[in-house]
Amino acid sequence: MAARPVSRMLQRVLRSSVRSCSSGAPVTQHRPGERSRTAAEELSRRRQFLREHAVPFSAFLTDSFGRQHSYLRISLTEKCNLRCQYCMPEEGVPLTPKADLLTTEEILTLARLFVKEGVDKIRLTGGEPLIRPDVVDIVAQLHRLEGLRTIGITTNGINLARLLPQLQKAGLSAINISLDTLVPAKFEFIVRRKGFHKVMEGIHKAIELGYSPVKVNCVVMRGLNEDELLNFVALTKGLPLDVRFIEYMPFDGNKWNFKKMVSYKEMLDTLQQQWPELEKLPEEESSTAKAFKIPGFRGQVSFITSMSEHFCGTCNRLRITADGNLKVCLFGSSEVSLRDHLRAGASEEELLRIIGAAVGRKKRQHAELPLMLQDSPPAIPSISSQHPFHVQGIRHRVSFSNRMSTWWKGCWVSRTPPLGQRWSNSPQRHCSSHLDSDANPKCLSAVSGAPATPSGPLPTSDQLTHVDTEGRAAMVDVGGKPDTERVAVASAVVLLGPVAFKLVQENQLKKGDALVVAQLAGVQAAKLTSQLIPLCHHVALSHVQVRLELDGARHAVGIRASCRAWGPTGVEMEALTAAAVAALTLYDMCKAVSRDIVLGEIKLLSKTGGQRGDFHRT
Repeated sequence: MAARPVSRMLQRVLRSSVRSCSSGAPVTQHRPGERSRTAAEELSRRRQFLREHAVPFSAFLTDSFGRQHSYLRISLTEKCNLRCQYCMPEEGVPLTPKADLLTTEEILTLARLFVKEGVDKIRLTGGEPLIRPDVVDIVAQLHRLEGLRTIGITTNGINLARLLPQLQKAGLSAINISLDTLVPAKFEFIVRRKGFHKVMEGIHKAIELGYSPVKVNCVVMRGLNEDELLNFVALTKGLPLDVRFIEYMPFDGNKWNFKKMVSYKEMLDTLQQQWPELEKLPEEESSTAKAFKIPGFRGQVSFITSMSEHFCGTCNRLRITADGNLKVCLFGSSEVSLRDHLRAGASEEELLRIIGAAVGRKKRQHAELPLMLQDSPPAIPSISSQHPFHVQGIRHRVSFSNRMSTWWKGCWVSRTPPLGQRWSNSPQRHCSSHLDSDANPKCLSAVSGAPATPSGPLPTSDQLTHVDTEGRAAMVDVGGKPDTERVAVASAVVLLGPVAFKLVQENQLKKGDALVVAQLAGVQAAKLTSQLIPLCHHVALSHVQVRLELDGARHAVGIRASCRAWGPTGVEMEALTAAAVAALTLYDMCKAVSRDIVLGEIKLLSKTGGQRGDFHRT
């Protein structure tokens, strides 16, 4: 644990009049009849002391790239009283059993430990944190922690006006309120609930109680609310608001589509056309927002560019989910269960070693997203938080435990089952994806064979089907064909060469995890096939699976893609497109290392369903 020489010195010097905490900052014990300080004076005194007596930052909260994590976000609940379209499906999400969620005392125990090590800002999130019955008490308990300078909360604002006076008295110092439209009817459409006027009441209550700025978070979605940018900015003319425009990001169940994303530069251009005098404000080193101000306006405008210009290099954030998992990166797939260690009786030193190891594994940046291929994130089957997969203290998260939880749950581990006979000679890293509510939820199950039923070759035809009687290209009319279950499996191989292969195998590419990104690209490509291949019909896929396996003998990656749908036309092209685009994405991820990469063996392995019969390549 980080040494605290200043604290020990102060205990000796100030023993008669103060008590000392982990930070060394004194807390005055008032003598009888002495007039107590106001809360503002006390907070100011603490901050001044901490500035003058700073101690070295904790090694446990410093990662291998020198980033010091002084900001902790704690999810108080998975529940939410809204159903925002970009956040969760209308029917909600499976919730973790109450017994598996952190208790109030466990939340405070972890908060004390992190503050003791240097965290000076805690933000309470959810779900919706203000539906937790003891939220005021939690804020009050956090406020007692010496060294904690900021206690913030991110809320949808529905309960804010009612609770804010109590929260302020308890010590709440910062507020973020989510609001994506200024049109009441559109509000109901976006959040699938009523409550617009309650949110506005909460914003004005925060201003009335002196919070400045009051941060208003607006997720900008093309075709939905990008036409309201100027109206939001106009609010800052007379109100102390920081309106923060957030690029639309992928999360579970939000049917993410890159076409819905309005980039920071596009938003900024819109504002500058209306207010050419818009000026850039200085940024704090760890800020996630690019801030601007219109001269003469009381408030300001910010942009959170999570998609177009990530801010990983200065990230100082850690997250604890409602069920007690530590996430070192919002886009990361692995988590460490602090809850399990707490309940097993781990000491403070043991917890710190676990936290330090997790922070030390944090990557330089999250994987780059293939934006031009995004359609919607793969829907992952819900799995209980008791899922047994653990590797070196890391639990790969497959259940939804936080409203802003992991959008992609890749699963991988070194093992040896074969994808095909030629790939069975060496230990492999595997990635598999599912887009199927009935699929086996165990990501690490053995790689299965193709789902198609083996049979003879397809009947041949002496005519091309995609031309009309005059030889011109034409889409086949499938209106009269019967609906049947259609399944297709395709494969591809990418010969990487020894250098690129080793980097992929060890997940050391600067761009990120090549297997996960290629896997995601393949899934998205399957769903976009009709947009990429001109005469393909649009198919509503019920299942997409993309699997990748390393072949050490050939320094290659084997790709296997399967698609399933119910309809009048087959899904061969979807499977082939998935395999091909996954291969192209691997090339893109590795081309900085070597351009001597060969893409090949793209072929249909099997298909079932349809009038022409089944096919299985032998």
